Amino acid sequence: MKKFLSLIVIVFMFSSCGSQDKTLASIENTVNITDNAKPKLIVGIVVDQMRYDYLTRFDSKFGEGGFKRMINEGFNCKNNHFNYVPTYTGPGHASVYTGTTPKYHGIISNNWYDKEIKETVYCASDDSVESVGTTGYAGKMSPQRMLTTSFADENRLFTQMRGKTIGIAIKDRGAILPAGHTANAAYWFHGKEEGAWITSTFYRNELPQWVKDFNTSDAAGSYFKIWDTYQPIETYTESGNDLNDFEGGFKGQETATFPYDLAALKSENNGFDILKATAYGNSLTVDFAMAAIKGEALGQDDDTDVLAVSFSSTDYVGHNFGVNSKEIEDTYIRLDRDLERFFNYLDTTIGEGEYTVFLTADHGAVDVPAYLQSIKIPAGYLDYNDRKERFTTFLESSYGTKDIVENVSNNQIFFNKEKLKELNLNIHEVEQALVDEQISYPNIAKVYTATTMNSTNYTTGIEALLQNGFNQKRSGDVIVVDDIAHIAYSRTGSTHGSGLNYDTHVPLLFFGKGINHGETYTKTVIPDIAPTISALLGVSFPNGSTGDVLGFVID
Repeated sequence: MKKFLSLIVIVFMFSSCGSQDKTLASIENTVNITDNAKPKLIVGIVVDQMRYDYLTRFDSKFGEGGFKRMINEGFNCKNNHFNYVPTYTGPGHASVYTGTTPKYHGIISNNWYDKEIKETVYCASDDSVESVGTTGYAGKMSPQRMLTTSFADENRLFTQMRGKTIGIAIKDRGAILPAGHTANAAYWFHGKEEGAWITSTFYRNELPQWVKDFNTSDAAGSYFKIWDTYQPIETYTESGNDLNDFEGGFKGQETATFPYDLAALKSENNGFDILKATAYGNSLTVDFAMAAIKGEALGQDDDTDVLAVSFSSTDYVGHNFGVNSKEIEDTYIRLDRDLERFFNYLDTTIGEGEYTVFLTADHGAVDVPAYLQSIKIPAGYLDYNDRKERFTTFLESSYGTKDIVENVSNNQIFFNKEKLKELNLNIHEVEQALVDEQISYPNIAKVYTATTMNSTNYTTGIEALLQNGFNQKRSGDVIVVDDIAHIAYSRTGSTHGSGLNYDTHVPLLFFGKGINHGETYTKTVIPDIAPTISALLGVSFPNGSTGDVLGFVID
């Protein structure tokens, strides 16, 4: 019996060893597969001011190789939202790549009042650096005001700085903030009379030869041509009449109607800047992005590279013509073709199935309130001058001076703390007094204090969005929320910034290497993107990330 038991033990030991060897081999194979499964290139695409419904409204006009390719081959998160206020370009781009909200990354708006230096600052400005590629101020930019890392930064750290990062956008902030702090370069388009892609000494002291070659190639100048609809205008049934009262248009042309002779209009519309506000600005961005892939040899070695591309022209067109315009429809039809051209180039240079793309937006936009009013939907325009007069009168009658308020901007009121102390005023009592005053004004829906934002944990509603956008050191002392579909803007064109669905609901598409095929109506939020890409790459999450990994997206 003992001999029999000994034999069983010996057999078990040998079989265990064999099993362990197989397990180790399996682990080794898994590691190899995992290493090989990493994409050679991550392409992050942010479409400025893209509402989610543009995917569905214009679906019948799209080809098979752009948006539809991403949907048909990749994963579509249909209920994707921003989870903070304000929904502006700077905070949007920062949040996509850092995986957190302004509460932590610190980009609380495009411009904000700096309480320490008592001046308004721009999210990407940096006087400590110099312009490269232009002699003007346009290049004095960097990501220095962004407080956290991006997933591109974490990829650089993980690869011992071998994996490259390049940021590209017509807008400086659309290139700089996504690229992060460790980028090899970020490039943005300087229009006016120059029409050149530029950078700053934060990244390098001179433009690389491939950028110089691109700038001298007249690629930008080639787009000074007729902008007419890509397809017959009578087929554009997904948008309003071409001639209406709700669009801005260009100087030098009497009506905001197709076609637009850009060569003839450029002199009255700041030269190359007119291209920014047309569909051709996106085409130029793709041209430059492809040149960057070749010039920087992106995706050509074993270390994953990151290319951050933002299409800014969609925002300029939306602001000018509105979300229901023929111009916006044509811009997205043409962008779809540009995406197809871009993906085909990636197939050729990187290899089909060797790269990963995500596409989202930095915010949406509201329908032109004047148009909404014309069809009896509640909407309107804000009279800030009337608010200012009433508020000044209140301050002077209540406190004897208006100087207790230092600044009013971005729907926030900033106190002069020194003046409050001088007058021996209790800051919390003044906060509440201003709340009670502001809530009585027309078209103000809600008002909150900084104390409330710091002391109450909100999980739902506009209050949670405000809190996610509230940075204790940078934000104001009283926060104002306007009525739905009420904006401080011209009566033509669209804008954004609220926590409402028309501003928060934006696309989120993934496709390429390591991505599942499917779709979901499960709610996802913008900060989920960066940790998801980090998980795909096996790198650390951005250091301030608060988003979740979308495990159902990853194959």
